[in-house]
Amino acid sequence: MDFKLNFYAEWRLRSGVLPVLREEADRPPERLLQTIWQHQRLRREELTTVDGRRVQVLHPGFLNREAGPDFLRAVLQFDGEPAQACDVEVDLVSSGWRSHGHDRNPAFRNVALHVVWETDTPGSLPTLPLRSHLDAPLEDLVLWLSSDSAQTFPGALAGACSAPLHELEPARLTELLRQAALVRLRSKAVQFQARARQAGWEQALWEGLFRALGYKHNAWPMHRLAELRARMRPAESRPSLLGVQARLLGTAGLLPPDLARGKTAAARYVRQLWDLWWREVEAFRDCSLPRSLWRFSSLRPANHPERRLVLAAHWLHAGDLPARLEHWCKALPDSGASAALLDLLQVEADDFWSWHWTLRSKRLSRSQPLLGATRATDLAVNAVLPWLWIRAVEGRNEPLQLALEQCYLTWPAGEDNAVLRLARQRLLGQTAPRAFRHAASQQGLLQVVRDFCEYSNALCANCRFPELVTRWDTFVPG
Repeated sequence: MDFKLNFYAEWRLRSGVLPVLREEADRPPERLLQTIWQHQRLRREELTTVDGRRVQVLHPGFLNREAGPDFLRAVLQFDGEPAQACDVEVDLVSSGWRSHGHDRNPAFRNVALHVVWETDTPGSLPTLPLRSHLDAPLEDLVLWLSSDSAQTFPGALAGACSAPLHELEPARLTELLRQAALVRLRSKAVQFQARARQAGWEQALWEGLFRALGYKHNAWPMHRLAELRARMRPAESRPSLLGVQARLLGTAGLLPPDLARGKTAAARYVRQLWDLWWREVEAFRDCSLPRSLWRFSSLRPANHPERRLVLAAHWLHAGDLPARLEHWCKALPDSGASAALLDLLQVEADDFWSWHWTLRSKRLSRSQPLLGATRATDLAVNAVLPWLWIRAVEGRNEPLQLALEQCYLTWPAGEDNAVLRLARQRLLGQTAPRAFRHAASQQGLLQVVRDFCEYSNALCANCRFPELVTRWDTFVPG
């Protein structure tokens, strides 16, 4: 159906609010194709691949906004074969599979369907062209893309536990998540306990802090560097702060291989690092990491591993962080605990790193601390509080144990992430992170994902969590 554009409709089209169809072959923007697939705006009973195989979409998968396939954990059925869990990639044309390097990228090994607008070359895996399968004219779908329904999480993709969770009183839901959060606290704590039996409590703490600094993408290389702590900062000597930075960045494989020319702050700083590192390259060659081990895509500048290692270098150079954390612990319960911990973990201004995100970035217009409040929360709930809690347990200090649990449950909410966003949408029907005021709600939801969602598929097959929720009101502890 054709509609005459009024002034506002034409203005929003011209100003770029709506995606404009490409003139060549009327190809839609890839964003529209992704939304069409996510909401299944297709004649679903007619879907057929290029090689004639019928496709039944039992679940389209979850939109992935990070590196890798566009949709993860889809459930598809080809020609009546058993349903399979897989990933789905969306491109404008079939040649995009090779031209974008997906055929060489291990992250795409689980892709079982290539969804395209049209085919231009034969594909190496099942390919589904959408052009002839839309449930409405393309022009109408372009208009639909800006509607509320297109921008919200499809209700059909909600988890099986969404309905019973919706029936819970807010206080009961909060308590359920708090209990799950305490399970997560204890799970992390026993990991520290096990490691401490092998390497001591301080080493266990350092490894936990480094892993937390690595975020989810770089946790393992950071952990490896933490295992080398005694070599980075030997107890019998005290290298300079710049020397510890050089050792960490050099061993990590993150120092630029070529010395920068010029008089910029970055060039001077890198030369200073190399003046120290070249003397020790051979001594650390047996434990040096390749740069390829690190992941840099989808990282915020503040989370770059170079910057995180410099923060760790400050802590290692000072050498007294475990003792200061134990001293902070003695002040609990304290309503200002989170702010006090941020002050404790924060380091003094750095001549270079307070003004640069990375070794190659331009100078910032204003200085930035090496540690922000959200990262301090991650360090607290993932490392500091579990480490202190299990030490209180082993010391049979029940009052301190309970104080640490209360501190953990009331800690301010941390940084949002993709796992939390998807879990809120699927399980709770919530999109705004402000719905969670405390980190415990986030940690509890992550524990539910770990315990149940990760052991089921997108269709929630055989998941016991909906049953747990329905029994929640009648639960009596044994």
